[in-house]
Amino acid sequence: MTTNLSLEGRKKAAFDHARAGRFEDAANLLLSVLKQAPHDLGSLLLLGDVRHAAGKTQDASRAYTAAMQAMQLGNGQVAPGYQQGVQRAQARLAEYARGYDAFIESELPKAKRSKRFDQSVDILLGKSGIYLQQPTKYYFPGLPQIQFYDTSEFDWVSGLEAKTADIKRELMAVLSDHAAFKPYLERDNSQPNVKSHELVGNDDWSAFYLWKDGERVEENCARCPVTAAAFDNIPLDRLPGQAPSVLFSLLKPGAQIPPHHGLINTRLICHLPVLVPGPAWLRVGNEVHHWQEGKVCIFDDSVEHEAKNEADQTRVVLLFDIWRPELSLQEREEVTKFLGAISAYSGEKVVSGN
Repeated sequence: MTTNLSLEGRKKAAFDHARAGRFEDAANLLLSVLKQAPHDLGSLLLLGDVRHAAGKTQDASRAYTAAMQAMQLGNGQVAPGYQQGVQRAQARLAEYARGYDAFIESELPKAKRSKRFDQSVDILLGKSGIYLQQPTKYYFPGLPQIQFYDTSEFDWVSGLEAKTADIKRELMAVLSDHAAFKPYLERDNSQPNVKSHELVGNDDWSAFYLWKDGERVEENCARCPVTAAAFDNIPLDRLPGQAPSVLFSLLKPGAQIPPHHGLINTRLICHLPVLVPGPAWLRVGNEVHHWQEGKVCIFDDSVEHEAKNEADQTRVVLLFDIWRPELSLQEREEVTKFLGAISAYSGEKVVSGN
């Protein structure tokens, strides 16, 4: 019986069965081989081919997927004899994915899906990953994983948006002073710069602060009185000596902020786009937001995010941080005291840096 053959003998017999169109016999032999050698790339690829030829595309997809996983376990190295098989498997997996996508679209059209459900479908289809809060310094558990917040849930948003024209006039006056903006990521030569990247000390991404490290910058507030007064009724996350920060954040044409995570997850970052001369975007997790002048966006920066100004002119947003609304007053007080104590002990500001 063929099942008494060696592994190589069964693989050869399976190939002969496949060539003769005896697909089920070939599949059974290959499955017996894979019981003993589950990472055998050649057998997995041939099993996918056999299942595909038999019209069993779901079984073929499983076999091809297992082949891709086996290939990755082998550090992605593919022996020359298997390269065409791997390319064929990848092409068929893409074909199956398109078919699956078309099926889902026919059952639940994208135009009729809710936003969160649509994200779940993209994750299932492998079009998007799962992005979670990963703050680099302090994590507060139990908070919802929301990338962009619905601004209609914040009663101060409409009032701030109504001041956009006045805020823009103040911004334009500041922009006429080329020395007013400083690099957002300042280089600290007294400390190691192991994680330094090209934006450190670079004014492609620069800032003009109204509040910095929890303190009003009185000189700058005097230059922008309407903008400074706009925050009187906004729930800024007040951490003495550390937060909030309120600033005009400037991105030069073509400048890109690489993917990164924020420091803590007890705050949200807010943008009021004041100067958006062309295409510019912010990605948070698996959502991409295109800034629109005068339209606030609110997001969780502890989720991986990046941004780019694709316009040929400068983009500026008014950036500030607020308490997450899910935190109770007691929790806010606890976080404030705790982060303050850490800062006093270590001599470093938990909410500063990048």
